Formats: sequence, structure tokens, C-alpha cells
Amino acid sequence: MQISTSLLFDRASAQLSGIQNDLAKSQAQISTQKQVLNPSDAPDQATAITRLKSMIGKQDSYAKTLETVQARLETESTTLSNAGDLLIRMKELTIQANNATNSGSGRTLIATEMRGLREQLLSLANSTDATGSYLFSGSKVHTQPFATSAGTVSYQGDQAHISVAVGDQRTLLTNRSGTEAFVSVVRTSDGTATGVGFFQTIDDLITGVAAGDGTAMQRGLAEMDTLHQGVVVAQANGGTTMQSVQQQTSVLDAIKLTLQLSLSSLEDLDMAKAITLMQKQLLSLEAAQSSFAKMSQLSLFAYLR
Repeated sequence: MQISTSLLFDRASAQLSGIQNDLAKSQAQISTQKQVLNPSDAPDQATAITRLKSMIGKQDSYAKTLETVQARLETESTTLSNAGDLLIRMKELTIQANNATNSGSGRTLIATEMRGLREQLLSLANSTDATGSYLFSGSKVHTQPFATSAGTVSYQGDQAHISVAVGDQRTLLTNRSGTEAFVSVVRTSDGTATGVGFFQTIDDLITGVAAGDGTAMQRGLAEMDTLHQGVVVAQANGGTTMQSVQQQTSVLDAIKLTLQLSLSSLEDLDMAKAITLMQKQLLSLEAAQSSFAKMSQLSLFAYLR
């Protein structure tokens, strides 16, 4: 088999080109600090990297949802805490009004303050979160939960709960209906039980205080305990959900860290190893160039020139 000068030249050129391409790839990897520059370089590795990035993105989405839920729950907790304080003050005023030493004018002043507290409670019951959605409308988040018509307050929301995904196999409730937080009381008269709404109960108590009706005030004091207990229970339930939010946040952080470590092993470049390889490639290129230069001085090459 004869080896022509052109074959030697082609092989030498191909060797130089290959070394230069490898060197350029190493330099690009070091510049980006990534193992895979193009999906075609390592299809399986590129696919795994894409899948891991998608999974990390999903965890980030869950984390943002948890932040939104946490903010809503904190607003709800503050609202219910304030409502509880108003109910306690209303009960204190009722006890004061029910004192036999209190005059009619004194009870009138107390009733006036209680009406102001009642309006504050109504405002709290119609509170919204940071997005403008009502806290206590159930799933009807754009409907004001407690509306007043002809002096009577009625609930306009529903009893439905909204749940959101905060993990691949985890959901959390994000809302509470108005009737869960601002509960009704049950009154029994002549053996018949009747449900009386939260604000109607308060209105009846204020009427009793203004009129000096001891029976109505005694009944109202007992019913105020029920109303306050409803607010406290709702706040406690919200606190339980907040604990779940914090726990799930920790779970997501752990999952994301594991995914990021896996991604780093596939995507990030070992700089020390890459620099060592590049130096070897530089030496190989210099050797190949030197060899090619000497080869080109052979007589046959000179003749071709």
C-alpha cells in the first residue's frame, strides 16, 4: 500500500483540526462552567438536565404558592385576633351595663360604644387579603361576605373550601367561610331551637343594653361566649394550617436542595479537571503544529510548493 503525500497532509490537517476543536470546546466549557454546551454533545445528559430543571421550577412554583397562603393566613389571624378583642370589650361593656348602679344615660353611652364595636366587627368580617379577595366568603372570594340590608346583616358567601397544590402529593386549604369564623348561636324557645346569626346576636344584645333589659343582657353574655369561642377556634385552625405551611416549606427546601445537587453533578464543570485537560490539549496542539511544520519541510512537500 502506497502512502501518498496528500494522504499524510490530510491526516495531519485532520489531527490539527480535531485538537483545535477539542481545545475550543474545553475553553467554552471553562468560560460557561458547564459540562454540556449543546444537547447534541450528550443527549442523555442534556435530557436529564432539562428534567431536573423542570422539577426545580415546579418546587419554586410550590414555594411561591406557600408564600401566598402564608400571607393570607397571617392576615386572617390578625383579623380574627382583633375581632376577638372587640368581642371581649363588648362583653365587658355588657357586664358594666348590667350593673344595677348604672343609670339609663350610662347604658345609653355603653350601647353607643357597643354599636361602634359592632361596626368594627362588620368591617373585620369583610376584610380582604393582599390580592383584594375577601377572607371569609368561602369560594366566592369576590363577593362581600356580610352585607347589610334594612339594618339586617346577612351572609352572602358560601361554605366551600379552596385548596391549592403545595407539593406533588400535598394540598392545603386556603380559605375559611364567614359562618365558620363568625358563628351563629342557637336559641331555644318553647322547645323550638332557632339559629341566630352573629351580627343579629350582637344587635339583640345592644338593644337589650339600651333598654336596660336584664334578661336580654344575661342571655347576651352567654351568647357572647359562643361568638368569641367561634372566633378563637377559627384562629386556632388557621394557626394549624400555618404550621403545615412551615413544615411543607421545609420539605420543599430539602427536595430542591437534593435536585440542585443532582443537577450540579450533571451540569456544573469540574474546573480543576477541565483546566488540566485544556493544558494537555494545548501541549498536544503545540506538538502537532511542530510536527506538521517539520513534515512540511520534507522534499516532497517542497516539491509540491
